[in-house]
Amino acid sequence: MKSSYKNDDVILLLKDITGMVEPQPTEERERLIQQGRHYCEMLPIEYVPTEKYMQVYREALEKYSSVTAQAVGRLADKIIKARGENVVLVSLARAGIPIGILLKRYIKKKYGLDVMHYSISIIRGMGIDDNAMKYLLAHHKAEDLLFVDGWIGKGAILNELRKDISAYDGVSSEIAVVADPANVTKLYGTSEDILIPSSCLNCTVSGLVSRTFYRTDIIGKDDFHGAIYYGEMEENDLSYEFINAIEEKFEIQEDFKNQESFKDESTTIKNSAQEYVKAEGFGIDEVRKIGEHFGIDDINLIKPGIGETTRVLLRRVPWKVLIDERYRNDDSLAHIVRLADEKGVPIEYYPLMHYKTCGIIKKIADA
Repeated sequence: MKSSYKNDDVILLLKDITGMVEPQPTEERERLIQQGRHYCEMLPIEYVPTEKYMQVYREALEKYSSVTAQAVGRLADKIIKARGENVVLVSLARAGIPIGILLKRYIKKKYGLDVMHYSISIIRGMGIDDNAMKYLLAHHKAEDLLFVDGWIGKGAILNELRKDISAYDGVSSEIAVVADPANVTKLYGTSEDILIPSSCLNCTVSGLVSRTFYRTDIIGKDDFHGAIYYGEMEENDLSYEFINAIEEKFEIQEDFKNQESFKDESTTIKNSAQEYVKAEGFGIDEVRKIGEHFGIDDINLIKPGIGETTRVLLRRVPWKVLIDERYRNDDSLAHIVRLADEKGVPIEYYPLMHYKTCGIIKKIADA
């Protein structure tokens, strides 16, 4: 699979289907999805950011690169402590790819280990790419494989992993993420709903690769899941600008301490004069309560957390955005407020426990 990433950083176990699938407008895709068509059978026309939005992104990268770098470092230390030097990073395309690259680079800098990093596709409701898994198991020990993603929203992909991975003896369904506000994995960099700047953009911060695609008329029985390469956007590619900005903020501490004693960077967030406290319970429980409050039966329409809310605004048809009152003027939500304003999406201030924000997809009435 072609991308703007270097082979030394990641090997993409994907089929290049560039030119074989015509991306569709957001509204058309949303209508088809709500009529029952699976999202993986279509590709979106990528949002082209306005100059005002790009300014917000640049500010976010400047302000939150250190926070992201610290979380990546904590996660990398946990990974080496838990999995050892033979770990093989398997990022979930595409949001996991830049995180996998950063973890690989941090591990190389601190531990002198050149760990392997692959990226494969997993699709909610369709499963993990079986051919990619067979490839990995033909080249590596099952117990060395570790799945990596950017963040966890409500935990849908983790549930998919747990269901699918039982078919592969010795492979763990554990997932490593930079941010886990849903409180569902042990391998996290922070439990706070932080802004990971790469979540603000689509392909231009993801190696110019689309989200993954699966349709049997294009993906054969021996093929990897597919993706397209947005070559026409090469002049706008910021993939390595993001990687380099985070890597520059790595703080390599030689003496590894008990990871559980490390403080989240969340001490920078104050809540009623008290430091941020990790919410009890699981994010999915809060999502169900949101659904009950707003009369939403399908929780797939509810996308909690900064990363997921951003995705709703970039490539779905949003109904509204929820923001916790405590974070009304939080800089980490500036890009969400900007996107909501550009798209005419209302913002409602609503009490949230695990998350700073939540995006809700519009129910298409005539679907």
